[in-house]
Amino acid sequence: VFRCYCKKATRGKLSVTKTPCAKTYGQPTHETHPQLLVKDEITPLIKRSEFQERRQKLMDQIAQYVCERNPDIKQHLIVIPSATKRYMSDKIPYFFRQNSDFLYLTGCQEPDSCLVLAAADSPSQHRATLFVREKDEHSELWDGPRTGPDSAPSLFGVDQSLPSSELENYLHSYLKSNKNFTVWYDYMNPVQDDVHRLMCDYLNYMKQKMWESPKIFVHKQRVIKSPAEIALMQESCDIASEAIVKTVGASRPGMSEHQIFATVDYECRMKGAEFLAYPPVVAGGDRANIIHYINNNQIVDDGDMVLMDAGCEYHGYSSDITRTWPINGKFNRHQRELYEVVLDVQTKLIKLCQTFPTLDSLFDSMCVLLGKGLQQIGIIPKILSNQALIKAAYQFCPHHVSHYLGMDVHDTPLITRNIKIRPGMVITVEPGVYLSRKHKLPKEFQGLGIRIEDDVLITESGPVVLSRRCPKTVEDVEMIASRKQS
Repeated sequence: VFRCYCKKATRGKLSVTKTPCAKTYGQPTHETHPQLLVKDEITPLIKRSEFQERRQKLMDQIAQYVCERNPDIKQHLIVIPSATKRYMSDKIPYFFRQNSDFLYLTGCQEPDSCLVLAAADSPSQHRATLFVREKDEHSELWDGPRTGPDSAPSLFGVDQSLPSSELENYLHSYLKSNKNFTVWYDYMNPVQDDVHRLMCDYLNYMKQKMWESPKIFVHKQRVIKSPAEIALMQESCDIASEAIVKTVGASRPGMSEHQIFATVDYECRMKGAEFLAYPPVVAGGDRANIIHYINNNQIVDDGDMVLMDAGCEYHGYSSDITRTWPINGKFNRHQRELYEVVLDVQTKLIKLCQTFPTLDSLFDSMCVLLGKGLQQIGIIPKILSNQALIKAAYQFCPHHVSHYLGMDVHDTPLITRNIKIRPGMVITVEPGVYLSRKHKLPKEFQGLGIRIEDDVLITESGPVVLSRRCPKTVEDVEMIASRKQS
């Protein structure tokens, strides 16, 4: 699949000769997949130069951070492992997904690799070394081609590439040449067993055991999206939005949650997504009150609503959308009242994003708005202090209203939610109301669960809803769910 042929190609247009070149690669390239990649792109829309800039910025930031605290330390060794293959049984592997931090810095999609950045006080002395698996004819027969150390520097734009088996020798050689340096490796959250064992031994071997995790620096970069990343996230949201619309239109009373799940999965893949970004929630009726319900194995009865939380991954970037709709195409009065409360809260929260609040303050605003909305329809008593109102609203929406979104669904988890959002961030806005049968409420409201979630890009001129192609007004939802759409 990834053999390089001599050809003339543009994205979506291909002319192939019959004489193959000698090179093969462990992932798509412009030469092998011109329908996906143009010249100098390592992953779709992201050029080699952008990955080089990311690595340079990481090394610069770490060097500056250490210099401000300990000017005597000039050298820094940053180790970022890739993910490794995991097996469900014997020789049957789970689907491989690359470690996001490693992918962000390299674009390399191969398992059992490792990026080592040797940073110095002078940016011109920074060096990036990529350790990858060697070419192996027998292994490639079973698992597909590998890029190999010889081709990796030109493909990924690193200074040099060595076999993965040489990582230990490299580390000890670096130690001999540099006596006073810090090691940047995430010892607390290992992602590759072999590299982790090697790094633990290395730390024990070093006389000066100075180490820190580089993840916070990587996450600070990742939380602000580049134009290429924003374009990928827009496409991910477009795919998921259109798939959800198709799924809502195909749903009907008596259908199983599993069938609804299968429909959104199929539609996302047919529109170009590699896979769903997470196990979707497809919850009919009272099951919508289980926040992370993923069993998806019950029948949705006439008169029930469906809460579906689904998104897809498109070339490394995720979408995360939730819609709630009546399976028979028509909200009853109490379903509609509750739905309009949630939609009104979400609309106001998205507008509030233009003031660049923290995500935590956005949650506080949700509790106030939601409490007032629930008072208006008789769910919460009208005579409550402001603090009691917030507490009451929290009882009906126990999850946060927002998280960062990007390569991971809950992206950059080391970035706190109490900093002000900034242009270039992508966040979710997802208020919900969950009226379990355990709550002492009027019977007509018991068992109703509603969440509306959109993905929002923060810009200088105001929030941009990336998932805008997924309708959410009562009228639009009813039209689609009634299968009246053209």
